[in-house]
Amino acid sequence: MTTYVQPPLELGGLCQRWNRRRHTWRPAAEGGFDPSRYRVREIPTMLVREARAFVRTHHYSGSWPAVRFAYGLIDTTASSKTALVGVLTLGIPTQAAVLTSVFGSELTVYQQSLELNRLVLLDEVPANAESWMQAHAFRLAAARGLRGVVAHSDPEPRVRLTDHGQETVLPGHYGTIYQAKGMNYLGRTRPRNRTVLPDGSVLHDRALSKVRIGERGRGGVERRLVALGARQRAEREPGRAWLGEALHVVGARVVRHGGNHRYAAYIGPYAGRRIATTSYPYPKADHGGAAA
Repeated sequence: MTTYVQPPLELGGLCQRWNRRRHTWRPAAEGGFDPSRYRVREIPTMLVREARAFVRTHHYSGSWPAVRFAYGLIDTTASSKTALVGVLTLGIPTQAAVLTSVFGSELTVYQQSLELNRLVLLDEVPANAESWMQAHAFRLAAARGLRGVVAHSDPEPRVRLTDHGQETVLPGHYGTIYQAKGMNYLGRTRPRNRTVLPDGSVLHDRALSKVRIGERGRGGVERRLVALGARQRAEREPGRAWLGEALHVVGARVVRHGGNHRYAAYIGPYAGRRIATTSYPYPKADHGGAAA
C-alpha cells in the first residue's frame, strides 16, 4: 500500500507537479525558474488536440473539461515534440451559479466570467512557475474580454486502486497559488456525495445525469466506465439501468466530500474591484495536508 508523506514544510513552500497522473513536489525555495526560457501562448481551437491529450495524460482527473480558452506553457529550449510543458484552461463550470453567485449579473456568464478548471505542469518545470503562468494566461484572457475568474481547490485526498493496493493521486491542496495571486477566498462549497471511480477520478452528478436521461455528451462517460470493465451499453438500453449496473461492476464508491475551497478575482481592466461575496482569511494546510 502506498502511503502519502507530507514533504517538509520548512523547505519554504511546495509546488505540485504532475507526470502521467502522478504527483511530485518541487520546493519553492529551490528557485531555478527562468522566465526568459518560457512563453505562455493561447492554444487556438484548431490546435487544441495536443493540449487535450496533455491534460488527459498528466492531470490527476484524466479528463478534459468544457474549455473556452486554453493556454500552453512552452519551453523555448526544447524540441518541438516536447515544447509543451504545462496547460492552463478557462472554461464553463457545471452550472452558471458557480459564476453568478460571485459576480452576479455584472459579468456575462461564459463570456466575461469563466472557471479556471485545469492547471497542470510537468515535473521538469522548476518551482515558482505556476503564478507566472497564471498571470500571463489571465492577461491574454483579459485581452479576449474576460473580466472575472473563479477557481477551486480540493483539500481532500483522492486515491486510486492498483495491483499493489491504494495509491494517492491527489493529496489535497488549499489553493496556495491562488493565494499568491491575491484572489479572494470565498469559503468552501457545500458538502455533497461524490461518485468516485477506482482510478481516483470523480463522476459528477451532471455527468451521471447525462447517461440516465440519454443527453448529448453521455458517450464520454460511458467510454470511461467501459474502460474500467463495464460492458458496452446496448442500443436503446435504458441509461438508468445500464448506469447502475456499470457503477457496480467497476467498483465505484459514493463518498461524502466536505466541499472545495473557492477563490475568485476580477482581471484585466476590472482588476482590483471588490468581490461582492463575503471573503474570508486564507485556509492553511494542517500537518497532514498538502500546501499546494
